[in-house]
Amino acid sequence: MSGPGPRVRPSQIDDSPTISRAPVSAVGRLYAVAAFVEAATWAGLLVGMYVKYVPKTTEVGVQVFGMLHGIAFISYVVVTVVAAIALRWRWDAIVLALFAAIPPLVTIPVEMWMRRSGRLARR
Repeated sequence: MSGPGPRVRPSQIDDSPTISRAPVSAVGRLYAVAAFVEAATWAGLLVGMYVKYVPKTTEVGVQVFGMLHGIAFISYVVVTVVAAIALRWRWDAIVLALFAAIPPLVTIPVEMWMRRSGRLARR
C-alpha cells in the first residue's frame, strides 16, 4: 500500500478560468475603444428612437445618433479588420467580432471576451 501523494499547497493550484495576463497591444486598445464607442452610439440611437416613436416628441436623437452610429459602425468594422490582421485572430473570432456590431450593445461582451482570452495582446 502506498502512502498519500505529494502534498499540494492551495497557492500551487491554479483553478482560475483561462484569463490572459498578457498586456493589451496598441491595436487591441484601439479595438476596445471602437467597441465601446459603437455600443455607446447604439444606446444613444435606441434612446433617440424611443423618444421619436413612443412619446413622439422629437427626431433630433435619431438624426444625431443615427449619423454618429453610422460613423462608429464603419470605424468599428475597419478597426476590427485591422486588429484581426495585426493580432492574427482565427476566422471564428473575426466573424464573431464583425457580427457583434449588428445587435445592440454586443460589442462590449465580445471585447471583454477578446481581452480575457488574450486576443487583444500581440502574439
